[in-house]
Amino acid sequence: MKNRPWYGYVILAIIVLGAFYLFYYRPKNVEMNNLEAQRIKVEQELAQLRLKKLQLDKIEAELINLDSQLKELYAIIPQKKETSDILRKIQQLAYDARLNITKFAPKSEIIKDFYSEWPIPIEITGSYNNLGVFFDRLSQFSRLFTIENFSIKALQKQTEAATISATWTAKTYFFHEETPQPQTAPQKTGKIK
Repeated sequence: MKNRPWYGYVILAIIVLGAFYLFYYRPKNVEMNNLEAQRIKVEQELAQLRLKKLQLDKIEAELINLDSQLKELYAIIPQKKETSDILRKIQQLAYDARLNITKFAPKSEIIKDFYSEWPIPIEITGSYNNLGVFFDRLSQFSRLFTIENFSIKALQKQTEAATISATWTAKTYFFHEETPQPQTAPQKTGKIK
């Protein structure tokens, strides 16, 4: 090698560097650029997934909140008519308020769009103060009641426990589940020509 001229070493160095560039550096550089592009794409997907995760967490929290509100609403306006339960609770409220129920005559339900009204005519005897206690406790009842057609009058034969008679219609409400009506196909009338 000592006998070769210096430019031979330069040509050999250029050939080795060219081979290094073509066969090692350039493919590794292309691979590195591809990996960098994949990294950027994965980071963008990760950012989108984090954003979706935040949105999902927010939706889940809202769903839990709506579910608890729905449970509260079902306590106020349940999905089914509970005749015996309502009768028992109203009788207990009247008993606790020292009132005597003389009439409890539930009528048939009145169907509305997505709920039904259930009117219950009630007649009681007792004292005025006890009637106030009854309505106070009824207003604290978890189920929704409205009072209509309220009238109160003094009893002709009054005792210490019974001085008045009162009548009203208590309305309670419940959601009704709509059952899908089967669609009937139009009947074909065949005409013979």
